[in-house]
Amino acid sequence: MENRGRTDAEDAGHLDLERVRQLFDASTDFTVGLEEEFAIVDPESLDLRHRFEDLYAACQQDELLAESAAGELIASEIEIRSGRADGFARAMELQREHRARLFALAEGMGLALAATGTHPWANYLDQRIIDTPHYARLREELRWVAQRNNTWSLHVHVGVRGADRAVAVCDHLRGVLPALLAVSANSPFLDGQDTGLHSVRTEIFTRVFPRCGIHEPFGGWAAYTDFIGLLVRTNSIVEATQLWWSVRPHHSFGTVELRICDAQTRGTESFSLAGLIAVCIAQSALDYDDGALPEPQLQREIEENLWRAIRYGMDGKLIDFTRDEEVPASEALERLVEWTAPARDGLGIEVAIPDANGAQRARRGLESGSSIEDIYREAVAETRRTYVPEGVTSA
Repeated sequence: MENRGRTDAEDAGHLDLERVRQLFDASTDFTVGLEEEFAIVDPESLDLRHRFEDLYAACQQDELLAESAAGELIASEIEIRSGRADGFARAMELQREHRARLFALAEGMGLALAATGTHPWANYLDQRIIDTPHYARLREELRWVAQRNNTWSLHVHVGVRGADRAVAVCDHLRGVLPALLAVSANSPFLDGQDTGLHSVRTEIFTRVFPRCGIHEPFGGWAAYTDFIGLLVRTNSIVEATQLWWSVRPHHSFGTVELRICDAQTRGTESFSLAGLIAVCIAQSALDYDDGALPEPQLQREIEENLWRAIRYGMDGKLIDFTRDEEVPASEALERLVEWTAPARDGLGIEVAIPDANGAQRARRGLESGSSIEDIYREAVAETRRTYVPEGVTSA
């Protein structure tokens, strides 16, 4: 859904599917790009502040943030991107610098930045859509759906060479998405209530937006382009960014982008989760090369596990459909980490799984007697401490 200052002609160019195929065929394997979304809040009341345009304008005065900062539909959100990096370590290095500069700018403007999947009590009816032609078009097309989407997430791009290979990787990763969502779950609160879910963000976004959630397997580039071409010819889409699937081939970058996960309260956990996502994408590509990529998982099986991840997160169980049995989500995650060992070793990426994720910590705080406001206040403070640790300053 991102707008990066492109023209409508450039957006249309990203639907030139022959050009996109050539982009993938020339792509470099396992480059990495990170995208982190933050809510813009008042540091005292913690209410959302519709200050994107002001903060973005300040970013344009900073050489690094001018290219790194972006809008994401609503005026109470800002995204920062690492940009394309040769490897994960370099992507983290770039993102640390961008984080430090963005947080310093926000604080200088009397603002705070929060990183959870949803705001615990903000009224979506108060949301304002960014005033650009791009988002005006989305507002008109989506109406209530656009208004309702006050959510924040983490996106990871990994370069994958070859158009058929990229589609095969996306097809396989569909089955991995529930486990990744479970470990990332960080949105139990909405409308001032404990929803009982671990990721209510996923219900808001993937269940409401069109061409969202988890697509059926395409099987190859030809089938993928046939469907995208149909969407264009039938006036369903006018730009590639209207394909909001939780994993997708990115038409502008020649990457596979995975976008299922909630925003992470702790900066360290955001990097660790991003590393896990990166090696899942890379391992899928390596398995494709070795002829070891299994047939894509059935849609109905993925949907069952996706609901379990939304509802119970890491406190629940997922179904191992190869054995027809339930397994704890923690065990499913351990299997994921074990599967990616070759990619982790080859790319030098370390993955650390937290003892408890954001949703688990929030709900435990609620059970111990803390209020939702208290929990969110601590989360905002924790984001500041861990995204820009003490002693870290921008250059």
